Amino acid sequence: MDSKQNSTILTDNTLFVQHAKVELEQKSNLRRQIDDLLFGSFAGMVGKFVEYPFDTIKVRLQTQPLDHPYFSGPWDCFKATLKQEGLKGFFTGMSSPLVGSMVENAALFVGYRQVQRIIRENSTSSQELERQRSLPEDELPPLSISQLVLAGGASGAMASVILTPVELIKCKLQVQIGSQTITHGVKFTGPFHVIRHVFQSHGLNGFYRGFVATLLREAGGGAFWFGTYEYTCAHFIQYRQSKSDKTVLKKDLTPYELMAAGALGGMAYNFSLFPVDVIKSHMQTDEQLTTASRQRSFVQTAKELYAHGGYKPFYRGCGITVARSAPTSAIIFLTYELLSRHFG
Repeated sequence: MDSKQNSTILTDNTLFVQHAKVELEQKSNLRRQIDDLLFGSFAGMVGKFVEYPFDTIKVRLQTQPLDHPYFSGPWDCFKATLKQEGLKGFFTGMSSPLVGSMVENAALFVGYRQVQRIIRENSTSSQELERQRSLPEDELPPLSISQLVLAGGASGAMASVILTPVELIKCKLQVQIGSQTITHGVKFTGPFHVIRHVFQSHGLNGFYRGFVATLLREAGGGAFWFGTYEYTCAHFIQYRQSKSDKTVLKKDLTPYELMAAGALGGMAYNFSLFPVDVIKSHMQTDEQLTTASRQRSFVQTAKELYAHGGYKPFYRGCGITVARSAPTSAIIFLTYELLSRHFG
């Protein structure tokens, strides 16, 4: 066999090995995406059951009239809702956001992981990238906090496309209090009634009422949510590493540490862009809670809120929202991380 034939065989073998590596990497990435999809969905479902009653109170506080509010605060809203509607009043319109939270969290975690992969591929040399491909995912060199914040913001922006219609349906149902409607016009009986009404009145574009506000909230919120979580986890790892001779990884953190990091992430997310969330809620319930036929823009809504009460209307319901985000996000991140450890 001459040298030319040997060279051809070696080239063919090299190409075969490279092709096999690429194929294996694609299968591994697909498996990771499926895992993130399933784990994120389940984590979102669990978290939604915990947070929804608090979310109902938040929306009702945010959207009540500025000149004659229905409630003096969260506790007053809680008592009024319990008296007029019972416990089921706190779960009004939950079916749509329950599905939405599963989709949202699945999109967030899948997007977060994929954006991290893109960042690695574009910020690492080909030689180092080749070496990293042979490592388990939890042993990869960590990205910087700024890179993780970028990944979180990008995943939030992607999730906003799915979340806007879900939020619109949820808010329209939540502002209705028992048999005493506070809307001008139709009294919605459930999510499908809202969908039918919005489609007939405004077409497909109607479901994206408040999209800009949702995009800003989710992109900024995703950056704070994942960024604060990862930053806190990194500090826990650093602290434990200082007391151990072994390498400490995120998978070594206890459930309590994961929950603490998740709780801080949730609080940072909700507090950081709460005024944007208030504007979104007002925009999505305009036709129910105002007598004006026009639909206000993001800037118009912000200006009118400020004109009626300065900065205060932008923080109605903020306390209860930040408070409920702590256990909700703690449970979401704990559920996701534990599922990833045991089944990923």
